[in-house]
Amino acid sequence: MSKSIAIDIEALGKRYRLGETVDLARNFRETLMGLPRYFKHKAARATKRLAQQISGAAEAGAAARRDEFWALQDINLQIAEGEVIGIIGRNGAGKSTLLKILSRITPPTTGRAQITGRLSSLLEVGTGFHPELTGRENIFLNGAILGMRKAEITRKFDEIVAFAETEKFLDTPVKRYSSGMRVRLAFAVAAHLEPEILVIDEVIAVGDFDFQIKCIRRMQHLANEGRTVLFVSHNMGVLRHFCRTGVVLVQGRVAFVGPIEDAVDRYVSSAHADHHEDIDLTAHPNRLPGAKPVFTKMRTLVEGRPGTITSMGGPIDFEVDYESPRPLRGFRIGVIIRDLNEQVIVNFSPSHQCPDKLNEAPAKGTIRCHIPAFNLMAGTYRVEIGCADNDGELDRIPDVSEMTIIEKDVFGTGRIPNQHHGIIYLPSQWSTSWETAWTPCRL
Repeated sequence: MSKSIAIDIEALGKRYRLGETVDLARNFRETLMGLPRYFKHKAARATKRLAQQISGAAEAGAAARRDEFWALQDINLQIAEGEVIGIIGRNGAGKSTLLKILSRITPPTTGRAQITGRLSSLLEVGTGFHPELTGRENIFLNGAILGMRKAEITRKFDEIVAFAETEKFLDTPVKRYSSGMRVRLAFAVAAHLEPEILVIDEVIAVGDFDFQIKCIRRMQHLANEGRTVLFVSHNMGVLRHFCRTGVVLVQGRVAFVGPIEDAVDRYVSSAHADHHEDIDLTAHPNRLPGAKPVFTKMRTLVEGRPGTITSMGGPIDFEVDYESPRPLRGFRIGVIIRDLNEQVIVNFSPSHQCPDKLNEAPAKGTIRCHIPAFNLMAGTYRVEIGCADNDGELDRIPDVSEMTIIEKDVFGTGRIPNQHHGIIYLPSQWSTSWETAWTPCRL
């Protein structure tokens, strides 16, 4: 028997007009003072459009289009009841806009989105909370916003508070909560009031690691009960573990719908396509003063393809072109990986493994550093290159490029190592004395 459709999206589009907003979040006086300039701006633009229409309709149409931005275009999706969907895309791809339309926060410009069932959403820290009200009061307020009756909220109240771990601050105004505490309470309310559809943006990333695990387990519990879950995240490891289906958005359009593993691979491949060019080093702005410009080009290969984004444990190659007025004796080169705090993580150099390999280097050539398994935790890292010969240091370029490592279940256990556990991860073997033989667990 086929499942019913929980979310039916047809020809959905969302258009924003650039430069035509009044900031209603300002105070009333500021808003009133800004209105004359706002209407003057609108009148000037209307006059300009009229002049353009007189001079040529085509030119006017092009100008109007330049003032428009389509966050979503022609989205067509059908999501069945009980599906666990991961929505993937780069910043600005339209992920949050799609969730806001589904949550009825913003209306679509074109098309429709039909929702069957009660939908609960958690899109921003403390969405639906009033800062002057206490945590207790906001539980009832937020529950009412989500369409729950008071009796239902009362029945779930203790469970919500226990999950959020905010008992001591229950009668404290929410404005005094930390962002992590607000996330705990907001997620607890959204996930415990039994919605048929749960929509979550990557807001749980604000919480600590243990709370993120609790959130994931709660979402898994809801999914096992047959609830429909839409989850936006840049954490590819969590998406792989939690979701069955992935939707990849590229510039406001659906680029792929299918199994989550294929969706993640598609997303990573599209990221490769945007980072394929060689880096010209002949006049690199980050070259240290006084360095001799020996390096000419650099490229990064991920699984044999140009790119700077890879999953944890994947192979990486760094290729560097150099050119010198003369052959280089005792040539030494290094590729240094730093974190965003400028801490050196690792230094790759042939001098450590094959010290005689570059003793007689020609004046011009290419050197490749192949790393079979890049065992760094997920995150963004900076790459630095430097070289020297028997006469001393030649060239050095800090921050020559960046590498982005995506989360992955590297041990196949459903538990993803992260930076709470260190900077790198290494396979290890574990045995026990009470086994009949010292049988190690798998790597």
